[in-house]
Amino acid sequence: MTTISSNPPPTPDFYQYPPAPIQRAEISPEGDWVTLFWEDDSVLACYYLWLQENDFDQGGIDRATREGLLDPAELVLEKKIKNALIDEFGHLTIEWLAGPVAHFNSGWLKTLAADHHRAEAFIPPCIPWRRIDLPAPPQHCAQQVQKDANAMAAWLNDLARYGVTLLVNAPTQPEFLLAFSESIGPIRDSNFGRLWDVHADQALAGKAETNSTANTGLRLGPHADLPTRQLPPAFQFLHCLRNETLGGASTLCDSLAIIEHLKAHQPDDFNRLTSHHWIFFNRGPNLDHRWSGPIIDYSNAGRCPIIRAFYPVKAFPDMPKKDIPGAYQALRRFQQLAASDQFELRFTLQPGQVLCFDNHRILHGRDAFSMQGVRHLQGIYIDRDEIDCRTRVANRLADNHATPSEER
Repeated sequence: MTTISSNPPPTPDFYQYPPAPIQRAEISPEGDWVTLFWEDDSVLACYYLWLQENDFDQGGIDRATREGLLDPAELVLEKKIKNALIDEFGHLTIEWLAGPVAHFNSGWLKTLAADHHRAEAFIPPCIPWRRIDLPAPPQHCAQQVQKDANAMAAWLNDLARYGVTLLVNAPTQPEFLLAFSESIGPIRDSNFGRLWDVHADQALAGKAETNSTANTGLRLGPHADLPTRQLPPAFQFLHCLRNETLGGASTLCDSLAIIEHLKAHQPDDFNRLTSHHWIFFNRGPNLDHRWSGPIIDYSNAGRCPIIRAFYPVKAFPDMPKKDIPGAYQALRRFQQLAASDQFELRFTLQPGQVLCFDNHRILHGRDAFSMQGVRHLQGIYIDRDEIDCRTRVANRLADNHATPSEER
């Protein structure tokens, strides 16, 4: 006889879930599946080997780390489901053909029925935008984001939706960005360093120390950074410390909106941009990063493709000779669209502002500017894993069906 406790069964994570009583359970004739039903018509089918992996009672999950302990080689194929019971609190109890019973938390199971275990869970979907849709980056107060959990969630959600935000009222002290970014997650290092400067003034004009066009007064057309890497950094934060130069307006456009346009109006160009490869090559002293890929790269796509559009490091066509003319025409059209009034935002970055954007999605650039006066930005890269992790946690804590557990 199974003893029923009012304490909910533990879960394979560190969240506590509100009650979600299961209405009934049905076992397949072979005893390898149990299907769960809730009053709101939610349904979840559970395979018996997956239940073995998540069985606390027989050591499937470590109680300290909440990680799985069962090597797939140790799964017991013969240990199928004998019976599935719903206790008085609505939790699931599984009687195996052999061995102790297993208990499963109904609130946790209900989140799986709602697909909240998937990678995209708790992250708002992308919203493609043109200039008419988003005339300026969504603004958030940097100081509020730092100290208030709800402000942090609102900022991260806008960053997920639109791929770009502008933090305002930030200090203008050097290295503020480093501390702020490290509070989000580990920074992605590169040949520029963990925290790098975009610094241009008259005293630097004509000097050869720089290995980046960013440190000149030259125009930078719409681009995404570091396509020379197999996986370019996903997010970039740019903190404006000083901006006293004439010109140099920042530009932004959303590649997802351009992709929509190409699919609808120039599908041949879209196919060329997604299939024809180019070799991207770092031209800096003592550097030889290089990668071959298409301009619109779906090979590692999660929620959006990686855009490899940065002409200073686009070095060679990597395609059959017959495809080169069409590839150039498609690339020309892509860049024209990116810089067009239909897609491009223009604004001047001010001291105390931090431009945050998705480097896989958002093309950024700037107008040329005079080297009279000082223009000093500091930047970091951070990977999507860190931003997505922080976004999920922020939204999950704000959601009614999961709060952090103190149990360890």
